[in-house]
Amino acid sequence: MTADLSQLVKAYDVRGVVPDQWDEPLAELFGAAFVQVTGADAIVIGHDMRPSSPGLSRAFARGAAARGVDVTEIGLCSTDQLYYASGAFTLPGAMFTASHNPARYNGIKMCRAGAAPVGQDTGLSEIRRLAESWLDSGAPAPAPSPDAKPGTITSRDTLEDYAAYLRSLVDLTSVRPLKVVVDAGNGMGGHTVPTVFAGLPLELVPMYFELDGTFPNHEANPLDPANIVDLQKRVREEGADLGIAFDGDADRCFVVDERGEPVSPSAITALVAARELAKHGGGTVIHNLITSWSVPEVVREHGGTPVRTRVGHSFIKAEMATSGAIFGGEHSAHYYFRDFWNADTGMLAALHVLAALGGQDGPLSALVAEYDRYAGSGEINSTVDDQAARLAAVRAAYEGREGVTIDELDGLTVTTEDAWFNVRPSNTEPLLRLNAEARDETTMTKVRDEVLAIIRG
Repeated sequence: MTADLSQLVKAYDVRGVVPDQWDEPLAELFGAAFVQVTGADAIVIGHDMRPSSPGLSRAFARGAAARGVDVTEIGLCSTDQLYYASGAFTLPGAMFTASHNPARYNGIKMCRAGAAPVGQDTGLSEIRRLAESWLDSGAPAPAPSPDAKPGTITSRDTLEDYAAYLRSLVDLTSVRPLKVVVDAGNGMGGHTVPTVFAGLPLELVPMYFELDGTFPNHEANPLDPANIVDLQKRVREEGADLGIAFDGDADRCFVVDERGEPVSPSAITALVAARELAKHGGGTVIHNLITSWSVPEVVREHGGTPVRTRVGHSFIKAEMATSGAIFGGEHSAHYYFRDFWNADTGMLAALHVLAALGGQDGPLSALVAEYDRYAGSGEINSTVDDQAARLAAVRAAYEGREGVTIDELDGLTVTTEDAWFNVRPSNTEPLLRLNAEARDETTMTKVRDEVLAIIRG
């Protein structure tokens, strides 16, 4: 295998094809580099259900233990279960998963103690440089000293403790009985949902709970509408109160209402923000710049302070830590909680939705209508030859127009009285990503089509 770590190490994690791009010997080097960069004397490791995950996880553990670090393996888990362990044990952690990517992929999501993020600027680039230097030398990662003793590798089950902790944060004991369809997509939701939901007043209708990293039913990416079609149909057939879909590593949740209609992640962000503000008596709520206008509006209406950030979990988590925010949400259905070490957990967001729905008598569609106030395009990707040139063309088309404001916090955001849109370049592909929103569907369609014509021109 010839590893190109520049292709393997992304902005926030490690992700590539196994074994073409990386394998167990390289995972061992990453384990050694991770503990050297974090300075840890103990770490926690978990993995998802992909066929390559147990071997990669154990190789990483060997690399860490060879440098004298004690390793706790929690085995099969969701990514937010790994974050729970990192927070509860105050240990750096590594989760082996490629999230929603196809079966041939695998990766590592790494965090410092307390689930603090490891991104390009917070240790990931150093980990890459160390692994590259050892890889180029053709030698194993050096031990810290000639007489260093290897660390231990032990196992620990955290599923029950993780579930109990989540249930302690949201009270569902007095909600009305609800019928909920859950599509785990053969991912880790099939492992965590039965334990988290146990004892709650819920009638659970499971879909694709069998752990299978080949994803035989559909991709474990609910952000793609094609992958929630089965859930939508089942909700209608069952007459369920709602449906929930988790991605492959179950750190994101997507919701459909009793009609089988998708609920915007921005609406879920606003709903959960209102609940967290009520719980904490106010506070700061983080939202990225492509969530709906509804989010900052609802936050202000409930006595909170909205703070707008770039897209990406490392930016959200950094701003949460700086501002002491109680909650944060993204358009991609990542939800972050101060009560969960500022980490993202789709399961906790799902519990909030269940509590909100079960705490009143109306259907979910009526409940979320309060939080879904505008017409949005969703994210539209366009392949381009020159990202910078097309962005410049968009800017030139709108710059100087009356009533238009432009900012470049993340890509290009153009705002008018009745609409806004954002165009962002992909960091890994020759794509521009467009998100648009307006006060009505007609205006949104006009803005969307006008910007797409420029991008694709």
